[in-house]
Amino acid sequence: MDDNNRLVYSTETGRIPEEKTPVARPKGDGIVRIQRQTSGRKGKGVCLISGLDLTDEETAKLAAELKKKCGCGGAVKDGTIEIQGDKRDLLKQLLEQKGFKVKLAGG
Repeated sequence: MDDNNRLVYSTETGRIPEEKTPVARPKGDGIVRIQRQTSGRKGKGVCLISGLDLTDEETAKLAAELKKKCGCGGAVKDGTIEIQGDKRDLLKQLLEQKGFKVKLAGG
């Protein structure tokens, strides 16, 4: 056996990272919910769009389109789209045009 093939401790590479398993998001019930939220945002409101049965890539694409049509910023976090400002009515209209069943949730 060759002495150069054994595993040794190295300070350069550090710890071996553990493989992360993707977290499965719960499937929606077919209803897209739009709610307004201000908590933890220093009073600035955002609209949260949840219940989308889309892949991460499709969700990001939809978020980009909604941000462009609303003329504001936003983000995608854990399958939920955040759109800055109170644009619930416009978002409802845009999502219904795309064929989603939309419900405005309290918040």
